[in-house]
Amino acid sequence: MAKEEQTAADAPQEGGSKKKLFIIIGAAVLVLVIAGIVVFMMMGKGDKKKKEGADAHGTPAVAEGGHGAAAPAADGHGAAGASGASTVFSLEPFIVNIYDGQELRYLKVKIELEMSNPAVKPELDGRLAAIRDAILVVLTTKTLQDVQDSQGKNQLKEEILTSISKIVAQGKVNKVYFTDFVVQ
Repeated sequence: MAKEEQTAADAPQEGGSKKKLFIIIGAAVLVLVIAGIVVFMMMGKGDKKKKEGADAHGTPAVAEGGHGAAAPAADGHGAAGASGASTVFSLEPFIVNIYDGQELRYLKVKIELEMSNPAVKPELDGRLAAIRDAILVVLTTKTLQDVQDSQGKNQLKEEILTSISKIVAQGKVNKVYFTDFVVQ
């Protein structure tokens, strides 16, 4: 009879210890999951702070023809020639109305400018309002037919480059890139 009482008394303690064990394991797993999320978020923020000239893996771009490097120009130099690496200046997206012959449509364009050297960036920053205005004027003169094919897009790039060259000294901006181009 004493053995039965002892077994009955041990049974609730084992069940209670199993509950405690599950609670401890659950808490440990929760802490690990939260720590993993925090580490993931911190790593994601590091991508925004990468130095220019580094590829997606954080390694520096190769001088010529490697991943993330500018393609060599016909003269054998990189895109910026002998002066060094070129720099890209990003502009906020433009959203304008364009006419397609029957109704108004929206054109959303994200433009990036290739500068001749990094020293041009302060000048572009100082004249940003004038640059955006010039680009908006060019974009709003276009119709859907003007920007539908690649020839029209290339002509639009040239017109934008010409209008920017009137604001900043010619040769300081080498190329215009469309990184987003949507007509709706």
